[in-house]
Amino acid sequence: MQLTQHFTLAELTKSSTAERLELDNTPPPQVLPALIQTAEMLERIRSTLGVPVTVTSGYRAWAVNKAVKGATTSDHAQGRAADIVAPRYGTPLQIARALAPLVDVLGIGQLIYERFGSTSWVHVSTRVPDKRVNRVITITSAGTQLGVQEV
Repeated sequence: MQLTQHFTLAELTKSSTAERLELDNTPPPQVLPALIQTAEMLERIRSTLGVPVTVTSGYRAWAVNKAVKGATTSDHAQGRAADIVAPRYGTPLQIARALAPLVDVLGIGQLIYERFGSTSWVHVSTRVPDKRVNRVITITSAGTQLGVQEV
């Protein structure tokens, strides 16, 4: 099912963890509107970056979210978030730095630059966090910092 011009439902629900553990990652019908909003946000990001955006993690059924040790309040489980990379644009750090000043314009509720070891990605969500100071943050194994930080 095509959600927007460049993003499909299959793309936003693909999960190697779900496949490996044979978990159903099919979103319930009530999550579909949130997935469409997420895909629309991803379209704006793609247009801004000027290159294709790859979703490395989108929707996660609760069992999948638990298996990846996601937060119990994860926006992924509500269809409101995606972890992305865009190698043709640059590193996730470069992507996060480009998008951070544009969160309002692009309809990004929260942007997180995440880095664990040599792996990094950008988490984007349509939901604005309760504490607006947490709107743009960096998360690493060392903890959470405000803004996009090189670690």
